[in-house]
Amino acid sequence: MKKGFFASVLCGLLMSASVASAAVYKVDPSHSTVGFKVKHMMISTVTGKFNNFSGTYDLEKGQFKSLSGSIKADSVDTGIAKRDDHLRSADFFDVAHFGDITFVMTSATKSKMTGNLTIHGITKKVVLDVDMGGVVEDPWGNQRSGFVLNGKINRKDYGLNWNKAIEAGGVVVGDEVKIIVEIEGIAE
Repeated sequence: MKKGFFASVLCGLLMSASVASAAVYKVDPSHSTVGFKVKHMMISTVTGKFNNFSGTYDLEKGQFKSLSGSIKADSVDTGIAKRDDHLRSADFFDVAHFGDITFVMTSATKSKMTGNLTIHGITKKVVLDVDMGGVVEDPWGNQRSGFVLNGKINRKDYGLNWNKAIEAGGVVVGDEVKIIVEIEGIAE
């Protein structure tokens, strides 16, 4: 009797461990942020985010097997309506013609993720730093995982060329854009 009980418990634990170690997750937008930072007039930094995004990823034993995401470019939000309207215009994202920003992972290690980022209809390879947060079971019995992706791109590589020179030297908008993506996903 004891042997059967312990075998059942051990089998259950092994099955739970295998379920927890491999899963496909759907991004939970209410607990995730897709953000960016860019220099303004060479003296300060503007922080922004996108409010409408989605994605899925396959995680096995803390290692990414796949990841893809999509952002609605018209959801850009810097907290200033006039600036957001300018970012949506043909000077920047041109959301009337290029509604989506996409990322598709091509490879990953424990600390780096490489993928194809498409902005403004232009696709370039990018490498992002990965910081895994882990996998937990939430109070409602769902399996959740979290991670952060950080990196930098040059906005001009994607055809986002608008700028103006400032009298003191420099330009209004910096070329380097820092990307900060904080994701929490729920296993499907």
